[in-house]
Amino acid sequence: MIDLDSPLAALVSVELDTEAPPPARALAEAIRRERGDVASILFYGSCLRKKTNMGVYDFYVLVDQYRDTYDSTLLAIGNQILPPNVFYIETEFKGEILRSKYAVLTLQDFERCVQPDCIHPYIWARFSQPSLLAYVRDNEARDHAIRCASQAVVTLVQRLMVFLPANNRIQRFSASALWQTAFALTYGAERRVETDERISSNYESAPERYDRAAKIALQMLEESKWIERASTRGEGAAYEVEMSPMRRKRMQWRWHVSKPISRVLAIGRLLKTAFTFGDWVPYALFKLETHTGQPIELTQRQREHPLIFAWPVIWKVYLRR
Repeated sequence: MIDLDSPLAALVSVELDTEAPPPARALAEAIRRERGDVASILFYGSCLRKKTNMGVYDFYVLVDQYRDTYDSTLLAIGNQILPPNVFYIETEFKGEILRSKYAVLTLQDFERCVQPDCIHPYIWARFSQPSLLAYVRDNEARDHAIRCASQAVVTLVQRLMVFLPANNRIQRFSASALWQTAFALTYGAERRVETDERISSNYESAPERYDRAAKIALQMLEESKWIERASTRGEGAAYEVEMSPMRRKRMQWRWHVSKPISRVLAIGRLLKTAFTFGDWVPYALFKLETHTGQPIELTQRQREHPLIFAWPVIWKVYLRR
């Protein structure tokens, strides 16, 4: 795991320690009332990035043990076998209804899922991006969040920089190209429907942060001998990296082999979420319409029995994207 004294941990700790906006804190309190004792609640996603209340807030809730989090043994087993479990919650704040989805992971599973050997990008892709602590129980939980979020950045750079253009041992690329390539690949691995504009907007929401994070991660990979050389060339966030072509090919092959597995796991999580989420149909339509820019109309029968009748409509949207 990443040392807390590292420059990357310093960068990430500033983000995580940023005070959450009042609506996010209100939702975090509602989640704590529902789940009891939790170690930390990480706020991330589009509402954080855009600084808006319009939409659905995204949180990760880190707990000590699944069996202590649920009354239902089935929910605990499901979270253990195919993490995370995802739930939906609403709370009133200053006369307004706030909406949120939150995922539950143990501290141990969260740490495991940001490591480079984790087969799917579900966690490390999300937490390579800025997040903050809407709630933290103690300093130990805070340090855990800093280490994991820092590791997520290094994992993303390590796993996906190999897909940028190369000339034998040398790769030359910008931070913008690195992050946008990485976002496109990880969204595709989860079969998430995202436009090019949305992928670009992730980087453009905090370009200086992403440039700095990429530079530090490359330096750390050089220090660990995973790459032979990393340097900044010219003006701005432009990098030159030297690494073994054989290593690059192995990493590309590993990604292509793991991508179908990632997609199967994503589908499995989606099906599981249909049972944990509550009334998930309005949320699913909202997300699909937001991400595709295409209105989606369901009949009353499709809305009442989505698992039986709505899939043809939703599947057509996925295929078009």
